[in-house]
Amino acid sequence: MTNLKSTPMCPTSIDLELLSKLFDLSPDVAFFIKDAAGKYIAVNQSLVERHGLKSKIQVLGRCPREICHGEFGQIPTEQDRKVLQTGKPLIEHLEMQWLTPDNPVWCLTTKLPIRDSGGNVTGIIGFSRDLRVAVNPKEIPEDFATALQDFEQSLAPEYTPAWLAERSSLSPQRLARLTKRLFGLTPSHLLTKSRIAAAARMLRENKLSISEIALACGFYDHSAFTRSFRSAIGVTPTEFRNQSQ
Repeated sequence: MTNLKSTPMCPTSIDLELLSKLFDLSPDVAFFIKDAAGKYIAVNQSLVERHGLKSKIQVLGRCPREICHGEFGQIPTEQDRKVLQTGKPLIEHLEMQWLTPDNPVWCLTTKLPIRDSGGNVTGIIGFSRDLRVAVNPKEIPEDFATALQDFEQSLAPEYTPAWLAERSSLSPQRLARLTKRLFGLTPSHLLTKSRIAAAARMLRENKLSISEIALACGFYDHSAFTRSFRSAIGVTPTEFRNQSQ
């Protein structure tokens, strides 16, 4: 039986089969663990059935594009490549995937790098969770998902709620209703949450100065970043970094 070795994410050894069985109880989640080549080494039954397959053995040892044709297979394969190469996680990324073959659904995907004791990325663990509210795929403009992806990759200060509305071809009022329904947040809070989450990862994972991280995450200056971070996390960026170490 294959084991997932100790990593910063997994303080103890976890049996892959047991983990898969746990997520078998969550049909609204497609769970997976992948190796350094982006190939599945553990999945739950929901992921199997979403691709029209019957057995986990039909998925294990293959990458997404080998079990799913078109963009729904190519996009996650490219995501995996980036996580494996950069070590940068993908957090609650809004995207469309299959619920059943030929029946798409909007979901939030999270992918975290697995690291060995030397800090090297050796795999990926993650899941795609169906949106908790019933949403027809046509209710969410593809431009909205694309705009969120552009923002996640840049985090530049120019990415504001007004920009998000325009880029999504939505009125500010409709955008606010959409983000509240999907994420329980206003557009402004959604963008700030993403900036703070990115900043927290950078504080843990690299040695950039607080000011450099603030700018990289779209904050105009050190003081504005500190205020927002303390409001969201409860401690200053410096205190958070010291605690993480």
